[in-house]
Amino acid sequence: MEQFIGLITGLLFGFLLQKGEVLRFEKQVGFMLLKDMTIIKFMFSAVLVGMVGIYAFHSAGIISLSIKATHVGAIIIGGLLFGIGWAIAGFCPGTSVGALAEGRIHAFWAILGMLVGAAIFAEVYPSLKTTVLTWGNYGKITLPQILGISPWPVVAVFIAVGLGMFYWFEKKGL
Repeated sequence: MEQFIGLITGLLFGFLLQKGEVLRFEKQVGFMLLKDMTIIKFMFSAVLVGMVGIYAFHSAGIISLSIKATHVGAIIIGGLLFGIGWAIAGFCPGTSVGALAEGRIHAFWAILGMLVGAAIFAEVYPSLKTTVLTWGNYGKITLPQILGISPWPVVAVFIAVGLGMFYWFEKKGL
């Protein structure tokens, strides 16, 4: 049943990616050149909806949070690799799968690169545990924990910042 729900959720997300036009190469390039904020508006909207949903379900006792440890070295290196791959391929992992589903055959190379990168990561993971994953290891932390407050004020600030950002982007025609 979980796999079926995952499939339905993935199909729905892919549909929304397509309807939001974030699968289009020109939107990807426009974002990288800071000329089109369609992608950031779409993704930040997803983050805000996810943030509210996760904390609402957690508060209701429906789910439990599984916080992953914060490793600054891994975040920096992973972010750089993600950005380089996105710049080279013109797709991030989610949009590459959606673009292939739309019939854009060149997205296959982005997916292949993603799979090769995942295989390499799996092979080198044991050595990363004693190197990169020890750089800036802050453990399992969240922003509300650091601030010593309920998550809801943090969620409210993120929503306010998001709405302000969306307004500013629209005002600038981005």
